[in-house]
Amino acid sequence: MSVLEQLKKFTTIVADSGDFESIAQYKPQDATTNPSLILAAAQKPQYAHLIDDAIKYAKEKNLSAEKTLDLATDKLLVNFGSEILKIVPGRVSTEVDARLSFDTEATVAKALTLIKLYEENGIGQERVLIKIASTWEGIQAAHILETKHNIHCNLTLLFGFAQAVACAEAGVTLISPFVGRILDWYKKSTGENYTATTDPGVKSVSKIYNYYKKHDYKTIVMGASFRNTGEIEELAGCDFLTISPALLGDLQNDKKTLERKLSPEDAESQDLEKVTYFKDEVAFRWEMNQDAMATEKLSEGIRNFAKDGVKLEDMLKEKLAL
Repeated sequence: MSVLEQLKKFTTIVADSGDFESIAQYKPQDATTNPSLILAAAQKPQYAHLIDDAIKYAKEKNLSAEKTLDLATDKLLVNFGSEILKIVPGRVSTEVDARLSFDTEATVAKALTLIKLYEENGIGQERVLIKIASTWEGIQAAHILETKHNIHCNLTLLFGFAQAVACAEAGVTLISPFVGRILDWYKKSTGENYTATTDPGVKSVSKIYNYYKKHDYKTIVMGASFRNTGEIEELAGCDFLTISPALLGDLQNDKKTLERKLSPEDAESQDLEKVTYFKDEVAFRWEMNQDAMATEKLSEGIRNFAKDGVKLEDMLKEKLAL
């Protein structure tokens, strides 16, 4: 039995890709996308029809140039998500424009637009996770979407413990703590090399998982952004893991015995005092300020997703002849 098959026994596997042709062979439950993944997939000629459809859809609405571009972009994201949902039996995550990361109201409005576009494609909101950056404003938006609209959210770019606690208190469906990017920061900052067991990203996700289970939070922990299979194996037992097709292939080809590392039973014995951040903006921002890694990686992640979002818009702008 492959490591991937063993992992599926106690962890839900999610494909981290916008290239749905590469997703199917690994039979994941769900799939996640982001602007960078969609941008990469959109360059491939076999997906040109999704772009053409998005452009045709937006043009037919006779909106201003700015609103036409905005709608075409949203429609393209939903087109990719809709195609992915033909392959995976579960849900797809579709990301809100990173430039809205500090605007609660605009994030809620964008999420409602994306859900409406999915519904026009015949897809109910229960099959979609709206992906939002784990800023203070993003977490507040997710709370509104979850409680007032029954729209499920995936809080991404999560690096700090305060973000994870606030998300759980906000009642969000799922969080995506980033493993590899945390490792990147520590390697650059300390100059040290880390093993899978000493990996700071693995330790961060393990702590969040144990805290959630010990204090009975229902929010799903989905480890993300992996640099190697060792990180994945150290998080065996985590609720969900979202993995790139390349690493899924490595896990599929590996036949060694996999040991479960995380479980609700083990979490009970952890010494993790309950804390609160969701309703205390000052405490949340202070805790983030004290965590240089989380602050820097969150800002960097938002900038990079925004940059790729603009590149995606530029590609559509050219085709729209705006």
